Amino acid sequence: MKKGKSEFRNKLFIKDLENITGIKAHTIRIWEQRYNLLEPHRTDTGLRYYDEDQLRLILNVSILNNNGYKISKIAEMTKEEIYEICQQLSENVSKFDGQVQSLITTMMMFDEKEFNKLLSINILKMGVEETMLQIVFPFMDQVGLLWLSGSIHPAHEHFISNLIRQRLHVAIDSLNLSHGPESKKFLVFVPTGENHDMSIMFANYVLRSRGHEVIYLGTQTPFEDLYTIFEMRKPDFIFSIITALNSNVSIQTFINNLGKYWKDTQILLSGNQIINRKDLKMPENVKVLNSPKDLFVFLDELRDNLQYNLTIKNFSSHK
Repeated sequence: MKKGKSEFRNKLFIKDLENITGIKAHTIRIWEQRYNLLEPHRTDTGLRYYDEDQLRLILNVSILNNNGYKISKIAEMTKEEIYEICQQLSENVSKFDGQVQSLITTMMMFDEKEFNKLLSINILKMGVEETMLQIVFPFMDQVGLLWLSGSIHPAHEHFISNLIRQRLHVAIDSLNLSHGPESKKFLVFVPTGENHDMSIMFANYVLRSRGHEVIYLGTQTPFEDLYTIFEMRKPDFIFSIITALNSNVSIQTFINNLGKYWKDTQILLSGNQIINRKDLKMPENVKVLNSPKDLFVFLDELRDNLQYNLTIKNFSSHK
């Protein structure tokens, strides 16, 4: 039976387990036969398949195994013991791969409570930025690969993306939005045809957390709307991210128009469709950010330059 991406099944075949867990199919079979960790079901035609409870078990076994537990020892544990130890390990932020795997487990089970608990623990220990960089973004990369392989339903991605958006909204709302003399005005948006907004929401948080003013337009922003914003608010910077390929809009044309119509404004661009395209030509006022850390570096340099200019200005005024 072949599975389409738009059809969710309760039956998971061994190739699905391999895609989701990263454990090779032959290894899973050894675990079954030698250690009796799993007992697959059978279709009417004799094909082996697994249910979601078995998937959860193999994910937890994988987490323990990746954290140094031998399979022979895991096989002696009850399911409750395996789950309890995994819970303890998930609170250890030194193992980011284990954190990502734990989030995958909660996603597969549509377990909102456990997902929020894992995020909360990490945010308390590391803060929003490190949690997003070290855990959430790698996790979303895995989600994308699982979706492309047909191992998860789009509902899984929508479920988990909405939970992460909720956390980012809460984080943004909790910030102190006062602006000082070093504040700059950033116009933040993604163009028409781009639906992915998690990275741009994170950028919104990062900019606001450093005291900058953000004009946040979100996704699907028509190019024409930018003229109105510039006329009214005159932002110092434009920041946009393009992740998905949009056949209706030429990325090079989009870049050229930004550089042409706002040639006196610093433009920051990021996203897979910008970073991975070596054929794109960038106007002089466009800077490509290859990763979120590049944004941090840019903002640190901007802060240092603003502080230097303020120091010079204050010194000159006291002469």
